[in-house]
Amino acid sequence: MNFLPDSKVLIQGVVEPLGATYAPLMRAYGTNVVAGVSPGYGGTVQQDIRVFDMVEQALAIVGPVDSTVIFVPPYAALDAALEAIAAGIRQIVLITEGIPPLDMVSLLCKAEATETLIVGPNSPGIIIPGQLLMGLHPGEFYTPGPVGLISRSGTLTYEIALELTQAGLGQSIGVCIGGDAIVGSSFPQWLQILDEDENTEVIVLVGEIGGDSEEAAAHYIAEAIDKPVIAYVAGRTAPKGRRMGHAGAIINAQVSELGPETGTADSKINAFRRAKIPVADLPWQIPDLVKKALKLTTRKS
Repeated sequence: MNFLPDSKVLIQGVVEPLGATYAPLMRAYGTNVVAGVSPGYGGTVQQDIRVFDMVEQALAIVGPVDSTVIFVPPYAALDAALEAIAAGIRQIVLITEGIPPLDMVSLLCKAEATETLIVGPNSPGIIIPGQLLMGLHPGEFYTPGPVGLISRSGTLTYEIALELTQAGLGQSIGVCIGGDAIVGSSFPQWLQILDEDENTEVIVLVGEIGGDSEEAAAHYIAEAIDKPVIAYVAGRTAPKGRRMGHAGAIINAQVSELGPETGTADSKINAFRRAKIPVADLPWQIPDLVKKALKLTTRKS
């Protein structure tokens, strides 16, 4: 992970409605946005950001880029991401929702082969409070501190960040892995990153119904994570078999080896409890659990 205050950031789809809205907000937050890319708009300037037709053309002028934030429509997202990878960019934030699943499979194969970190799709991206914003996070909800926040839900990420901030608990990072059925990076991947991050003392993991990513995360935490983790699972009252907004938030099938109830809130909560991970029943209970974990960590050290 290479997210630093001076990291050079590219915006693909800078003239798209979301790109045009959030590019200046990212810059205002302090993000080093060096260029934008939107085919057909090369040579123009959008919100004081130089626009190029191709990633390669942008990098020829601004030099190597650390990360790109992609705002393009779903059926153009694969080409945009592959173009970034071909240009040597190894951190990609996919804001776009609803990228075709086969496109994501192709992208993840390429990302694995090139050791590229993909965040999203259907994600508000990443924020390093007080330093860097790559995506849609409302910066005013966050404040610098020791809590690493990883989530599947964008709005819940914001809500819990605000709860932590109001309780005097700052955050080292806020990252949403994305709400689509196929996403680029996983909870275990981010748990490992935050476990090794010297600015993170405690991790808050925000899950939701559907899929088995929380069950897998609980197992991984028990096996490999040294720092304290607090969990919260949204969707306890959701009926089975009904789509609940996110492509991944569907309770309808048995997942091999994980049992018929996999994907339900109870399955996820029980998995965390078996791993001895404190689980908040409501978002506003998270700060108290974090404070307890921080006190235990202080005593141990």
